[in-house]
Amino acid sequence: MSGLLALLDDVAGIAKVAAASVDDIGAAAAKAGSKTAGVLIDDAAVTPKYLQGFEPARELPIIWRIARGSLINKLVILLPAALLMSSFFPWMIPPLLILGGSYLCFEGAEKIAHVMLPHDAQSGGPDGSHSIKDPLHLEKEKIKGAIKTDFILSAEVMTIALSVIDAGNVWMQGITLALVGVMVTLAVYGAVAVIVKMDDVGLWLSKAGNFAATRSVGRGIVMFMPWLLKGLTVVGTAAMLWVGGSIIVHSVAQMGWHVPEDTIYRIASATSGGVPFLNWAITAAIDFVLGLIWGLILIPFGIKVVAPVWTAVMPKGL
Repeated sequence: MSGLLALLDDVAGIAKVAAASVDDIGAAAAKAGSKTAGVLIDDAAVTPKYLQGFEPARELPIIWRIARGSLINKLVILLPAALLMSSFFPWMIPPLLILGGSYLCFEGAEKIAHVMLPHDAQSGGPDGSHSIKDPLHLEKEKIKGAIKTDFILSAEVMTIALSVIDAGNVWMQGITLALVGVMVTLAVYGAVAVIVKMDDVGLWLSKAGNFAATRSVGRGIVMFMPWLLKGLTVVGTAAMLWVGGSIIVHSVAQMGWHVPEDTIYRIASATSGGVPFLNWAITAAIDFVLGLIWGLILIPFGIKVVAPVWTAVMPKGL
């Protein structure tokens, strides 16, 4: 009898440890997910552009194929790479974060420069033309482009997540990263699906509504959606610069240069009056400005050096 009681006690202890581990994984996943907010907003803002020009019936299947590719990027390719790096090359995490933060700053600054400076407004298909001779081929090309862009953003998400997960237990890290990857993919592409179909919902309500108020709501949704997409683009751009600047400042501190982080901390503390929200807002504003400056510096390098090298190295059609 005493042996049975001891066994039950051991089982209860194991259950408590397992429950604590689940709580730890959930907390770590939530923390890691919150750190990737800027990347997620930008991903949600960027993805709908890949659906422009397609029939409404093709929108959800395309989103599903991009989401499936995103899961493969995160769980099959990036997750094992992140665990190997964490186990054998942890010193690589800060430099990779700086590289990813620089990419975010470049993208955000380029979007602002694109709006502010004169540019060629003409756009076309993958071959530069405006005619769609083969819709199926165009769909495949768009999906390839979206998954390629997602790979870069997913790499940033997984690296950020890895940086805030306590090292030590590789299984805990792996499960947490997998959970973050699935949560992020569901959040981003679920939001994209809702965004791109709201036009259809609004149009249906405006035509099929039994009441004038219902039809008015439908027309309001149709009129509001372009503004929502523009707002997402603005918020996503600002978030990229803020998050990119923050990542770089924090990462260079991890590598031993604490001057930028300490300076920002002193400025925010001195001007916020001890109000937590103001402290956060001032810190985020400084990170945003630093991210914008760094992104503007990177634009010539990215256009004249990185883009040609990327085009030469990547296989044709990717």
